[in-house]
Amino acid sequence: MSAEGFELGLNTFGEVATDGDRVLSDAETVRLIVEEAQLAESVGLDVFSVGEHYREGFTDSATPVLLAAIATATERIRLGTSVTVLSTNDPVRLYHEFSTLDAVSNGRAQLILGRASATESFPLFGYDLTDYEQLFEDKLELFMRLQREDSVTWSGTVRSPLIEQRLHPRMRPGGIPTWIGVGGSPNSVVRAARYGLPLMLAIIGGRPQRFAGHVDLYHRALEQFGHSAQPIGQHSLGLVADTDEEAAETWWRYWQPVVTQLARERGFYKPTRERYEAEIDSGALFVGSPETVAQKIATMARDLRLSRFDLKYDVMHLPRRARARSIELLGREVAPRVRELLTKEPTHV
Repeated sequence: MSAEGFELGLNTFGEVATDGDRVLSDAETVRLIVEEAQLAESVGLDVFSVGEHYREGFTDSATPVLLAAIATATERIRLGTSVTVLSTNDPVRLYHEFSTLDAVSNGRAQLILGRASATESFPLFGYDLTDYEQLFEDKLELFMRLQREDSVTWSGTVRSPLIEQRLHPRMRPGGIPTWIGVGGSPNSVVRAARYGLPLMLAIIGGRPQRFAGHVDLYHRALEQFGHSAQPIGQHSLGLVADTDEEAAETWWRYWQPVVTQLARERGFYKPTRERYEAEIDSGALFVGSPETVAQKIATMARDLRLSRFDLKYDVMHLPRRARARSIELLGREVAPRVRELLTKEPTHV
């Protein structure tokens, strides 16, 4: 991947923001996300993606609706999902939603499919967690066939069969760009390769270079399945500010309570300041000045042979001013600097 082709994007989970001392309402946060997508486009970023969650403080539960609103407010930036929980979505409905989004946005739609690390959608929509693997496998097969075939006859174990179904509005030939999100499972890496789909590495803690083995596995599997090379992206959390000190202090204030809660819920490490600073220095937090963040993204691009990097820029109650400044700096200063660094020392795909 050439430096010119390297993509930088933003991910949001619709986490509620603050304005001064006031916590924004859910509705205000939804409208803020549309404004932030417009800002992302104006500063030259390539992709804006929205997640899918069903818990207090998150406003991204109707992702295609939010992306459609963004589509009407922008012209160029590509629009996708940080993750779509395919296991608890119906592939037919998902096809309709994203073929419509692709039409509304004039061909800018894409998505990342995942099995879900947060599982609130399973009881909410009446699915059994014991079917976790089978749900994803069957639904991925159906969704890709709907995208790649003109008329589909299909039967499986997770929904009613289809007989010669042709859906409308039609997607573009071959479907829209569809990535597989991977949090660490080698089986998911091989599955992405089997379908010839791009790979998005969700790296939220620890040294990102530990995923180098997954990248090697992905390239070997693509070759064995007879597919050409596909893009690899990285999704990580962080904040860009004018100085390293400002970025570190601001992110710590809002990130620490979130990770403390996750540590109680899922057994994550307790977020000590020492561990936090290690994550900034050599781990998966991209927090710092434009130069610091650009240098780190460029290093990851080389080490993991990336063609795309997405920054998850929102965290619970982060002030809207800090969110906006992070977006501005990522587009105007970090992105051109990353491409400059990769021109001097390119990635090797």
